[in-house]
Amino acid sequence: MIRARKVAPRRGTISSDMDQIGEPSQNKNLEGFGYLLTATEVFGVLLIILVIVWTTCYRDGFAWSSYPKQQFNWHPLLMTIGLVFLYANAMLIYRSQRTVRKRRLKLLHAGMMIFSLLLTIIALVAVFDSHNLNKPEPIPNMYSLHSWVGLTSVILFCCQWVAGCVSFLYPGIQSQLRAVYMPVHVYFGTAGFIGVIASCLLGLNEKAIFAVSNYSDFPPEGILVNVIGVVLIVFGGLTVYLSSQHRYKRLPRPEDDILLTGASD
Repeated sequence: MIRARKVAPRRGTISSDMDQIGEPSQNKNLEGFGYLLTATEVFGVLLIILVIVWTTCYRDGFAWSSYPKQQFNWHPLLMTIGLVFLYANAMLIYRSQRTVRKRRLKLLHAGMMIFSLLLTIIALVAVFDSHNLNKPEPIPNMYSLHSWVGLTSVILFCCQWVAGCVSFLYPGIQSQLRAVYMPVHVYFGTAGFIGVIASCLLGLNEKAIFAVSNYSDFPPEGILVNVIGVVLIVFGGLTVYLSSQHRYKRLPRPEDDILLTGASD
C-alpha cells in the first residue's frame, strides 16, 4: 500500500506567512508604503537641518537667559524636533513597525510622546524667557494667533497623552472601552498634529515679518524661511496621509490584548 506523505508547506505559502508574522495578510495592500515612509522621514530630517541652518547662520545661534534673542532660537528648533518630528513618528510607529508586539509599541509610543512633551516644555520656557528678558523692554506674551493656536495644540497634546496612558497602558481597563475610545484618540491625535503644523507656519510667518529685513525683496533668509514652511507642509501632509489610510493600518495580532503582563514575550 502506498502511503501519502505529509508535505510541509513551502516557504512563502500562506501557512509559512502566518508562522512568520502571525497573520495571513499582514503585508496586504502595502503598495507604496515603504517609499512614502522613506520620503516622510527624509523631509522630516531635512526640516530639522533647515531650522538648524536658519537659527545658526541667520539668527546668531543658541544661548540661554543671558542672551534672550539667542535663547529664543531654542524655541523653533525644539518644537520642530519634539512637537513635529517626534510627534509624527509616534503617530506612525504602529504602521512603520508592523511586526513588533503591540505591548512594546504602546510603550514606545508613550515614551516618544513624553520625550516630545519634555522638549516642548523647554521650548516654551525659552520663548517666554526671551520675551520677558528682552531689552530695553519686554515683548508681550500670548497676543498673537500663533501663540493661541500653539498653546491650544500643546494642551490637546498633553490631554491626549494622559488619556492614552490611562486607556491603553492601564491593565484594568476593559478591552471594549479601549475599542470605543480608540477612534477618539486617533482623531484628536491627528487634529492636534495638524494644529501643530498650523502653529509652526503662523510662527514662521510672524518671525519673517518682524525679524527679516526687506522680506518683500526676497532676501536669502526670507527664502529659507519660506522653504522651511513648504517642507513643513509636505512633511505634515505625508504624515497625515500615512496615518489615515486604512490600507496601511497594522492588522491585529493574537497577542495584542496582552499589554503589560509579559506573557506573550
